[in-house]
Amino acid sequence: MKRLGLLFLCLLQFSCKSQIEEKINGVSFVASRDKISQTHVDPVVKVNANYAAIMPFGFIRSLSSPNVVFNTDRQWFGETRAGAKQYIELLKKNKVKIMLKPQIWVWRGEFTGDMAMQSEEDWNTLEKTYSDFILTYARLAEDTNAEIYCIGTELEEFVKNRPEYWQELIQKVRSIYKGKLTYAANWDEYTRTPFWKQLDFIGVDAYFPLNEEKFPTQLQMQQGWQKWKVKLEAAADKENKNILFTEFGYRSMDFTAKKPWLVDRNEMDVNLKAQADATKAIFEEFWKEDWFAGGFVWKWFIHHDKSGGIEDNRFTPQNKPAENVIRNYYGDY
Repeated sequence: MKRLGLLFLCLLQFSCKSQIEEKINGVSFVASRDKISQTHVDPVVKVNANYAAIMPFGFIRSLSSPNVVFNTDRQWFGETRAGAKQYIELLKKNKVKIMLKPQIWVWRGEFTGDMAMQSEEDWNTLEKTYSDFILTYARLAEDTNAEIYCIGTELEEFVKNRPEYWQELIQKVRSIYKGKLTYAANWDEYTRTPFWKQLDFIGVDAYFPLNEEKFPTQLQMQQGWQKWKVKLEAAADKENKNILFTEFGYRSMDFTAKKPWLVDRNEMDVNLKAQADATKAIFEEFWKEDWFAGGFVWKWFIHHDKSGGIEDNRFTPQNKPAENVIRNYYGDY
């Protein structure tokens, strides 16, 4: 009987350890004009993802415009509250957990980190409309039992200029939503983000430059990670929070590790191996670390059969060798 008791305790400890060490193996599930069906969810399950980031959008006319417009009839279904809810509910039926990550889109795709108002009046208007946006989706996160809620993505100037506002916003979100909170800081922003202690994860969009060569090897890219990895671990230690890659990924093109944040429609040659090797490198460097929570691949389209492919030089790993890399590592963790 005593031996049975010891065996039970050992099994319990092993079970708890496994639960603690489970990584967030996520995909950034891109909003579409369509509702989703099981056909759209099956590829997410098959790639062994246990999380999906759902991304409704708010729109701003320019970098100095204070009005966040969201949840309108003119938006795609997946960009609205109803669309996000439908996506979440079906994914959850498939035991896929959720990070709800409302994002801002500036007209012509200008960088959200440069948003800055020209007057106190405009800052006040931005704060009000952004709060409406974020609190609307905080309620949805609570209503749908989303596991993680992301309060913003790459908004450095907004954060830097209005630090008190962000502290108050976090408190308001906490009063509505009871799950885990993060913020998606750009790769060169997270060390200056002032409110990590009020959140549950240090969120980083992990587009760190690793190597300037046209055809870098996996080993070279792993070597390129070392200086950044030291800083990420130091941030985790300082704040006593795990690092979460709120976005990570590489384009399937030459020079993929030089400026991984590039979203322009350049004509760089397709390089499927470079994307696959870069993806292996990030898994090898981070997924075994206990201070690292996991991450969300950028990006995953709902129409899997029509996405990516061997002639595509964009971010999605779908129907490329990188998809198999993700499937294998997600299956291991």
